[in-house]
This record gives sequence, structure tokens and C-alpha cells, in this order.
Amino acid sequence: MRNLLIFITKYNAFFLFLIFEITSLVIYIKYNSFQKATFINSTNKVTSEFYDRADELKGYLSLREVNDQLAKENADLRNQLRSSKFLDSVAKHVVNDTIYKQQYEYIDAKVINNSVNKRNNYLTITKGSKDGVAKGMGVITGSGVVGKVVLVGEHIAIVQSLLHKDSRFSAMLATNKEIGYLEWGDDLDPHKGLLGDVSNTAQPKIGELVVTSQLSLFPAGIPIGKVSKLNAKGAGFFLNMEVALAVDFSKLEYVYVINNKFATEQTGLEAQEKKDE
Repeated sequence: MRNLLIFITKYNAFFLFLIFEITSLVIYIKYNSFQKATFINSTNKVTSEFYDRADELKGYLSLREVNDQLAKENADLRNQLRSSKFLDSVAKHVVNDTIYKQQYEYIDAKVINNSVNKRNNYLTITKGSKDGVAKGMGVITGSGVVGKVVLVGEHIAIVQSLLHKDSRFSAMLATNKEIGYLEWGDDLDPHKGLLGDVSNTAQPKIGELVVTSQLSLFPAGIPIGKVSKLNAKGAGFFLNMEVALAVDFSKLEYVYVINNKFATEQTGLEAQEKKDE
């Protein structure tokens, strides 16, 4: 308190000047209509600018919440798609009882860790066993295929990216449905893949869409990329072609984990078949 009094005493002339200046300015504006109107307009403009900036800041701070909500809504919409269901048809005399039942469920998740510049790349996502995520489930984004779940915790899961030497997914040319497999190329380019073992009777074209096949752990028709180069390597009875990947792996923020409700049953039956051979 003593220091404050000393400070005021030392600079009393300045404070008196400031008080007189403000008082004279208030009187000048209050009793002159033109200056008063100008001051009010200027104040309104400054206030409007302040509120606009405050609203922008508020909107920016709420982006994460908005994105989380949009991701959830997109997952809900994907669950309603016809491609997420299977057709259960039962013929009774001349009456066909046709019911579409849920086969695929989509679980939205946020990417919290990701790599693209290694030989074996992985993602970490914010959903785990508590949310229904299990090992072996496919992972996509709005643009296309991302990878598959390989490790699962209660709240977190690790996804083996398509950009991994061991990643291989059944894929097909969208036009003629010729099936092959999609893997990451040896040049480690995060924007390119290799579609191999496609029948040489196929007639692929540059720019043709490559999608998941019905033999993959994904629903058929999920985008993978577009043919960018023909006969990238190999020859003979099968074609190999370079594919420009649909997903930009360096910009992943939200993904969808696909729960195929028939996966366990299918795996069990196929294992039994191999055992009986």
C-alpha cells in the first residue's frame, strides 16, 4: 500500500492530466451530436468485431466435439447402409419372406498416433474391447481402406496400416469384378499400392477404381484407390498394376472399425474344413 501511495505521488501530474483529458473528451462527445454519433458507431463496430472474434474462437474450441459427433453420426449411417446387411430369404410356397439383417457394424474412433514413413506402420485408435473392437477387424475411413486391428486393450487398439509389409487385402477392379490382392509396394511410397494376381483376361484402364472384394474382411465395394500404372511388375497368366491409394495416411483423424458379425462363424468353419482335408 505504501509503495502504491509513493507511485501515485510521484506521478500525480500524469494522473491529473489523464483525468482531465478523459473528462474533457466525455464532455466533448456528450454535448456534440455529430461526435456522439461517430463515437457510438465506432464503439458498435469495435464491439461487433470483438463478438465475431469471440464467436470464431468458441467455434474453433468446439471443433473436436463437433468432429466426434459427426464421426458417430457417420458410423450410425453406415450401419444403416444396404451393404452392411445380408439378405435372408425364406421361400414359403409362393410367398417370399425377405428380410435384411445386420452383418456389419461400424465403430467410430479417433486416431491418436500414426506413422507412414516406416516399413511397418501402425495406428493407435481410441476404442478398445470395451467398445466392441476385437483383433482382426477391418478399419476404414471415409475415403477408403486403412488396415486391420492387431492388438486390443480395454480402451485403446492398435491397427496394422495398409502401409505394412504384411498387409494384404482381397481387392477387385470395380468395372469387371476381376479379383486380386492389394499390398503395399516395395518403394515404400505412402500414396501407392500394388494390385496383383489379377487374371490376364481383365482389361484394366488407367484411372479405374479398385475396391474391396466380397472375399475380404471388409464389405465389398469399399474404395482402395485407382489404377495408376499397368503391368507394374510380373507377367504371364496374371496382371500386376500400380494403384494410387484413396486414403492419405498422413492426415488420418477419424476411422471406422468394422465388426463383421459372421467373422467368428466363418473362421471356425474354414478352420474345420482345413482340419478335415
